[in-house]
Amino acid sequence: MPHGQPRDSRKEQFWRDVLRCWRESGLSVRAYCRQRGLAEPSFYFWRRALAERREPAAATAHAPEVRFVPLTVRSESVAVEAPVEIVLANGRRLRLPVGVAAGVVRELLAVLEETPCSA
Repeated sequence: MPHGQPRDSRKEQFWRDVLRCWRESGLSVRAYCRQRGLAEPSFYFWRRALAERREPAAATAHAPEVRFVPLTVRSESVAVEAPVEIVLANGRRLRLPVGVAAGVVRELLAVLEETPCSA
């Protein structure tokens, strides 16, 4: 990458999603690019670039991506029956009962935040 030029995280995420969907498709690079209207040279460039930049979590154990979100802690007491509400990056809200297992929350978030391959 040229000196001092910041990475475009949206473009990088787009190509990460493209590569994931291509792997799941079972198609050749040529067929996949033709079907999606992608330039093959761009595909190969990004495949190589992203392989060189491997995310530490993905390179070690295929761990889910960690994202930090703003959290507001309120001092007022909360009713025991009030659900926990999680606001996702896309604005959708997930309301869960108090005491839901952390593993269930992780699985729900992984599914809801996943970028679909079809388009």
